[in-house]
Amino acid sequence: MTMEQTTGKTPRAEETTGLVRPELIQVAEAVARDKAIDREEVLTAMEEAIQKAGRSRYGQEHDIRAHIHRSTGEISLARYVEVVETVEDEMIQTDLASAQRTQKDIAVGEFIIDPLPPIDFGRIAAQTAKQVIVQKVREAERERQYQEYKDRIGEVVNGLVKRVEFGNVTVDLNRAEAIMRRDESLPRENLRASERVRAYIYDVREEQRGPQVFLSRPRPEFMAKLFAQEVPEIYDGIIEIKSVARDPGSRAKIAVISNDSSIDPVGACVGMRGSRVQAVVAELQGEKIDIIQWSLDPATFVVNALAPAEVAKVVIDEDQNKIEVVVPDDQLSLAIGRRGQNVRLASQLSGWDIRIMTEAQESERRQEEFKTRSQLFIEALDVDEVIAHLLVTEGFSLLEEVAFVPVEELASIEGFDEDVAKELSTRAQAYLSEQEEVFATKRRELEIADDLAELEGLTPQMVVALAEQGIKTLDALGELAGYELSGSEAEEEGGEKEEGILQDFGVTESIANEIIVRARAHWFVEEDAAAEAEAAAEATDTEDKDAETKTTLED
Repeated sequence: MTMEQTTGKTPRAEETTGLVRPELIQVAEAVARDKAIDREEVLTAMEEAIQKAGRSRYGQEHDIRAHIHRSTGEISLARYVEVVETVEDEMIQTDLASAQRTQKDIAVGEFIIDPLPPIDFGRIAAQTAKQVIVQKVREAERERQYQEYKDRIGEVVNGLVKRVEFGNVTVDLNRAEAIMRRDESLPRENLRASERVRAYIYDVREEQRGPQVFLSRPRPEFMAKLFAQEVPEIYDGIIEIKSVARDPGSRAKIAVISNDSSIDPVGACVGMRGSRVQAVVAELQGEKIDIIQWSLDPATFVVNALAPAEVAKVVIDEDQNKIEVVVPDDQLSLAIGRRGQNVRLASQLSGWDIRIMTEAQESERRQEEFKTRSQLFIEALDVDEVIAHLLVTEGFSLLEEVAFVPVEELASIEGFDEDVAKELSTRAQAYLSEQEEVFATKRRELEIADDLAELEGLTPQMVVALAEQGIKTLDALGELAGYELSGSEAEEEGGEKEEGILQDFGVTESIANEIIVRARAHWFVEEDAAAEAEAAAEATDTEDKDAETKTTLED
């Protein structure tokens, strides 16, 4: 055998006497076409299979490499020995002195190549080679699928149902397989093998068994994409889909707006005699779709979203992201919908927490609030019902408002003069001072921690209510859950409501969560301080050790 020098590259086919197999090129091209992968990847897989068979024959400890000529199909096999300064493995390495005995100009990092005669594949070697090729081709095919579909998330694709197992559907997309899990299929939809199906690609990720393409039909994005396919104005950007809410297989609401004032967005989505919307309904197995005109004004948008119910009044609470909607008594069931479906979809569509009540309920609640506020002013200010009613009618709801509002504003109320206004302000301030003294006494009696008493978002009355339940420190408050402060609604009809500690103060779960987050804030500050102290201590120890080492060396 001859000795050759190279710089780590695979030897050219013409450098060795190999076995000419032109049919290998034909097979590689056929496999590449069939699997939609690169011909070079197939040939590389064949080379790996041949060199694996070569190592089985000449010894696994050798560095045996194979090369297939890309034009002639000639197979070359050779043993590589690397030239190194220090030999660690004699089977694949040699020192420079030994190498230069046969090749004077060879350098470290280059290879000595011993060409080997072509091997005759036996049955076992051929089977091994076949397995290697199949595995490598499969890996290349999976990589091709991942690269092709990873950028197609958000697209709607058509496929053929290949099989259905325990509700999970495998879909053939022609160039790949996709999975549609049971919870990503429409309820009561029975897909069978060989059926065509359209779905939305919501995720593509690499897993242990290869790249997986995940499809969905219940997701709101799927409906939006279907409308974009059916309505040219949406595809062109003239009409914009602002939000979609779905109860898959049953009912959906979609909010649209037109960027061209001459085009009606709702009419364009409905189409001539409902042709466009009906095409989407048919694809979604008869799901009813309400098309709503989107509005920048939340009250108008919520009123539109609750269609077909008529709305009499809307009250917006932006701080709590809540909207109270008042409807006529005969419209209540229509506004709520079957099992709360209509109001739930309207809430999802608008992003607001919608509470429905009838005019009678709203009137009763307003009277109750009026009575409660009037009673507060009667008891705290020691006034008669007439004055208390006037204050409530003018929009006063808290004693702080009466105590600190300008006297001129109080005096402007019909029936009040400046003397009455001053007296009301003085009485309100005196009552608040008295309440502060009561709170200070309670605070001492209940041993309430200062940091809890001064926490933002808590009134003195709230702090006392917490302390009476054993919550006297920030740590104790931080360990609670939001519903323990605000209370929780009954999960099922007839179920029991859980009372919250601060429920009577109008604290909602979102406000309760904010209070708890503030109570926990000092935990993270303390953790950061402890981490900084630990790091400083480690740095000091390191400096001390360096100083000791330096002193020892000097001695």
